[in-house]
Amino acid sequence: MNPFRSTTRHPHLPWAFVIVLLVLSFQPALTAQDKDIAKKLGNFDAYMAKVLKDWNAPGIGVGIVQGDKLVFAKGYGYRDYGQKLPYTPMTLQQIASNTKLFTAIAAGMLVEEGKLTWDKPVKESVPSIKFHNNELNNTVTLRDMLAHRTGITRHDTIWYQSDDTRKQLFDKVKYLEPQEPLRQTFLYNNLMYAAVGYIIELQSGRTWEEFVRERIFKPLDMTSTVYSVADMVKQAEPGVPYTEKRDSFELYKIPYYEDIGGVAPCGAIISNIQDMSHWLIALMNEGRYNGRQVLPPAVLKATLEPAIAIPNTAAEARGFWEALNAAYGMGRETVSYRGQLLTFHGGDLPGFHSQVSFLPKEKLGVIVFVIGDHCASLYNTVSYNVYERLLGLDQTPWSERLLDSRLKGKKAGTEARAKAGGDRVPNTKPSHALADYAGEFANPGYGVLKIDLKDGALQMDFHKIRLPLAHFHYDRFETPDDETYGRTAINFQTNPQGDIDKAVISLDEAEVVFTRKPVTLSPDVLAKLAGSYELPNGVKFQVVLKEGGQLVLAVPGQREEELVPYKGLVFRIKLFADTTFEFIVDGDKVTALKQRDPGGEYVFPRR
Repeated sequence: MNPFRSTTRHPHLPWAFVIVLLVLSFQPALTAQDKDIAKKLGNFDAYMAKVLKDWNAPGIGVGIVQGDKLVFAKGYGYRDYGQKLPYTPMTLQQIASNTKLFTAIAAGMLVEEGKLTWDKPVKESVPSIKFHNNELNNTVTLRDMLAHRTGITRHDTIWYQSDDTRKQLFDKVKYLEPQEPLRQTFLYNNLMYAAVGYIIELQSGRTWEEFVRERIFKPLDMTSTVYSVADMVKQAEPGVPYTEKRDSFELYKIPYYEDIGGVAPCGAIISNIQDMSHWLIALMNEGRYNGRQVLPPAVLKATLEPAIAIPNTAAEARGFWEALNAAYGMGRETVSYRGQLLTFHGGDLPGFHSQVSFLPKEKLGVIVFVIGDHCASLYNTVSYNVYERLLGLDQTPWSERLLDSRLKGKKAGTEARAKAGGDRVPNTKPSHALADYAGEFANPGYGVLKIDLKDGALQMDFHKIRLPLAHFHYDRFETPDDETYGRTAINFQTNPQGDIDKAVISLDEAEVVFTRKPVTLSPDVLAKLAGSYELPNGVKFQVVLKEGGQLVLAVPGQREEELVPYKGLVFRIKLFADTTFEFIVDGDKVTALKQRDPGGEYVFPRR
C-alpha cells in the first residue's frame, strides 16, 4: 500500500487514506534576509509535497545557510513513518559519508602541527602502515588516501557488519591489491578513511572520536551530534529508517546500521539540520564560527583543491549536462553546476542519506537529509532545485528525470529476479556429503565464512549475515533471495586430495576466495615434529620450528618451504597443492616424514 501515489499514476495501487504533508518550520520572526529567501523559494513547499508523493519518501529535512546564518530549516514528512512523528530540523540521522570531510580536516589539523604531511609518503610519518606492495609503501600520501586515488577499490564487505576494530582494519590495508595505477583513477574507498582515522589516533594520542569532538564539535556548538545509534535514540527526535520493498511500493522499517565503530572516520557521525548548519557556516566562512577561528583556513583550502578528476558520466551517458567536470579534493567534490562552482559530498547508509553543499562565491549552502534507500537521489534533486530557485534560474526537471530512472530500474530488478536460476543444470548432486562442506573458511582481508550443517541442511554465517543454503547444481549452493541481502551463490572447490577446501563468493568488485582454516596444533606437538630427517640419497635435512610457530622444510641447497597445517599431522606447501607431507608417529615418537605427490610416495626416516 502506497499513500504517496495517486490512483491516476498507479491505478494498480489501492488508495486507502489521505496524504498528510507535514511542513514544520524552525524559524523565529522573519528578518529581511529570511523574507528574501522565502520570496526566492516561492512555491518550494508545494514542490516538496509533490516530491514526497511522487517518490513515496518517508521524510526529508532541508536547511539553507546564507553567509553566516541558517536562514531556512524545515522538515517534510516523517522522521518515524510508522508512528507518524514529524521530521523537523532537530531530527537526528546518520550523515554517513559526510563524516569524511570531518576526518580530512582533522587530519589537516595534524598537518598544520607538523605531525603529518599532505604530499610526502604517509609511511614517513606513520611507519606502521603497510600497503599491498613496496611501490605503494614508498609513494602513497595522505592526500592520495583522502582523495580516493590510491588505485585500490572499495572492498566494503571487509568492514560491513564486521566486528573488526579500527586497528584490525588498519592492518588489513596490506591485503588490498590495487586495481589501477596510483593517481590515475577515482576509486572510492571507505577503508582508506578508516585508516586515516587510526593515523589521527597514532599521531595525536587521542581516538578519532575524541579528537573530532574536542577540536570540531565543541567549538562549533554541535551539541546534539553523536557517533552511535545508541546515543541517538536517547535524544528527543531520532530518525527511524524506513524504505521501500524491492517488488512493491510498501514502506517498511529496517534495522539501524550500527556496526560502524571500526570505520567510524568514514561514516559514523549522526547529526541534524541545526547542528550541521554550524559546520556549514564554518566551511563557508574560512573556518570561522560565531567570531571564533575553529577550522584552519589553509586546511579548508587544501581539501577543496581538485586532486583527481571524475568522468562526466551523467552528461555523456544520460544527457544531463547541468553538472560538469567534477573533481574530488579531500572529503568533498567540486563541480560546475550550470556555470557556478559547487562543492558537495553525499552520504549513504541503510535508510539514511544526506548531502551537504555550498556555492563558495555566493556563500550559499544547502543541507538535505533523506529517509529511504529508494529515494536517496533526492538529496541531489532537492539541493539543485533550491540553488536554481535562489539563483533565479529556470528549474531543471531533476525529480521527473530521476524518478523515471528509478521506476524503470525497479521494474527491471523485479523482472530480473523472476528469471534467477535460468542457468541451473538439472539433476546434479553435490560431489561430497553435506557434512564435508561444513567448517570455517577464511580470507585474510574479508575474515571468516562459517558453513554449518543444521537439521540436514547447510547454512552460512558471515559478518552476522545468517542465511540457509540450498543446493543449486554441482558444488554451487545459494541463499534465498533475501529482501536486504539479495541472493548469494557460494561455489565450493575441491583440492587435489579430494577434500572441499575453498569457498568462492562474488563480493564487491571481484570473486573472493575463502580457504578452509587449517587445524591448529599446539606448540608442544609442533616442537616434537621438528628435527632431522634423511633423504633416500643419505642427505639430511631439517624440519625447523620458527619463532612464530611455523614449521619449515630446510633442505640443503634449496629454499625453505613453509609447512601449512592441513589435517591431523598432514601438512601442505604453498607452491604445490598436490603435494602433502605427513609425520609418521609410533606411539608418542615421530619416526618419519612421508611425502605424497602425483609421482608417488616417499618416506624420510627421522635421524
